[in-house]
Amino acid sequence: MGGRRPRTGHDWKLLAEACTALLERVPELVDEHLRRLAEHSPVYGQVLPYDLHWRESEEAMRIGIETISAPRDSPRRDLAYAEEAGRRRAQQGLPLELLAHAYRSAGYLVWDSLLEGAAERERERLGALVRSATIVWSAVDAQVQAASDAYRATEMELRRRTDEQLQALLDALLEGRQTPGLAARAAAGLDLPEHGSYAVVVLRAERRDGREETFHRPVRGAGFRFVWRMRTDCEVGVVGLDAGVGLDRLAELLDARCAGPGGISPVVTGLSELGRARRLAELALRTCPPDATRVVRFDQRMPTALVVSQPELAARLVADVFGALLELEPADRAVLLETLDVWLTCEGSAGRAAGRLYCHRNTVFNRLRRLEQLTSRSLARPRDLIEMTLALDAYRLSPPPPLPVPSSRGSAPSTPLGA
Repeated sequence: MGGRRPRTGHDWKLLAEACTALLERVPELVDEHLRRLAEHSPVYGQVLPYDLHWRESEEAMRIGIETISAPRDSPRRDLAYAEEAGRRRAQQGLPLELLAHAYRSAGYLVWDSLLEGAAERERERLGALVRSATIVWSAVDAQVQAASDAYRATEMELRRRTDEQLQALLDALLEGRQTPGLAARAAAGLDLPEHGSYAVVVLRAERRDGREETFHRPVRGAGFRFVWRMRTDCEVGVVGLDAGVGLDRLAELLDARCAGPGGISPVVTGLSELGRARRLAELALRTCPPDATRVVRFDQRMPTALVVSQPELAARLVADVFGALLELEPADRAVLLETLDVWLTCEGSAGRAAGRLYCHRNTVFNRLRRLEQLTSRSLARPRDLIEMTLALDAYRLSPPPPLPVPSSRGSAPSTPLGA
């Protein structure tokens, strides 16, 4: 490693003598080395206590000088020490570029000192050092590479551990745990205010085999700060809202950037309320039919949310309101329910509904009258209209009924959808 030449001959002998002589000056070189580092960046002194830094630099420089003149097959103590130093500096939080600079700065200092010592003695020694420059700088480059690789590996491991800790804190908040101090610890770890305006977003995601649950660190957008938690069947986002930013802007942003349906909770006033917000966001998502593509707000879907939150009552409502309708042929039933849905969307305008359905407005009226006959309800009566609207939501959002189980006595009667 480092492109070493064979360690034999007169040049190597002179190099070894120069290195041996330089070892006596290591304390002096370390003082100069730390002075130069302090001039280069004050971060060294902020991260590393001087006495500890001095001892570690002294050991690294001594090992490095001994390595330059060591026999070719000797163990690379300098690389082992560089790896250890890289791991240590990552744990201490020293930036990687400052770690690499420290190694190269020490390399320049050692090389200049070797040249100065040779020039004071004889030209032959100076020439031997110049011819050995590749050996010296290959060793320095190998040390920088070893320290950097170890630093990056340690940094990734530290980040993984930190992410796991933050993930656990976020999960505890979203589950609504009331552990003392939980919100404060999460606020410090996620760099979010403990008290402030938050919403929770739940986006539907297709289940994929082998998909891992992941945690994404906080990212800031225009007026928002997102922390995402990716799970196997959904994506959960905690959204910090800046002052003056409301849910309308959040819904617009998510609609523009997120594929598939989603639910947005009402605004809550602190991290400790995220559990309740998550449950309401999930309930908002449940109000979206399977083919939906919009992100909806809970506070704009509360009647439907009431329906989907009570599946047993929703099934009874469907059976009570649409009982006779469900006995029709599927195609006939679908036409009538689609007409009701479009008429409601058009705020009771038969003309607008006819335009969307590509039929005459009288056809819309005829279909609605047939619905009233089948349901024994009038769309002109507010209470009946509410029941039919909620029953339609329940019908569209209820899971399909199980298939009837054949018996030896013949086919079982079909079960109305949602019953």
